[in-house]
Amino acid sequence: MRWLRNQVVAPLTEELVFRACMLPMLVPCAGPSTAIITCPLFFGVAHFHHIVELLRFRQGTVSGIFLSAVFQFSYTAVFGAYTAFIFIRTGHLMGPVLCHSFCNYLGFPAVSTALEHPHRLAILCCYLLGVILFLLFLFPLTDPSYYGLPTPVCTLSSSPSSLCLS
Repeated sequence: MRWLRNQVVAPLTEELVFRACMLPMLVPCAGPSTAIITCPLFFGVAHFHHIVELLRFRQGTVSGIFLSAVFQFSYTAVFGAYTAFIFIRTGHLMGPVLCHSFCNYLGFPAVSTALEHPHRLAILCCYLLGVILFLLFLFPLTDPSYYGLPTPVCTLSSSPSSLCLS
């Protein structure tokens, strides 16, 4: 049951709300860059319910839970910016949903475990290679021409809509 929630229901519903519903409202008024930064902040705040669960079941100290919440907010906001970028760039929701599902499945990289591993240099080199390849292929693999026309309100043009000029 947890698998269904983490790999199907949460990615689908969260991406529908934060990408398919919120971004088309933000982009015409704020522009794509501001929307890519703003929308993930709401996405990060939406994950604060984990703090309540940790506090309710006394799963750690208050300071530890607070640090965990700040860390989780940070990486969910960065991830939200990434999926917002994918949604705006491709014009499709499938990419963000699949990325979200994949990210939920893998979790955050265990860098501290990699640092303790006997082959840590090789593992850290693989992490570095992954980051470099990600950055190299981010724009080529999200080229809008691969995905057909993007949705009308979520293009990368920065001109504000007449709906927002009031």
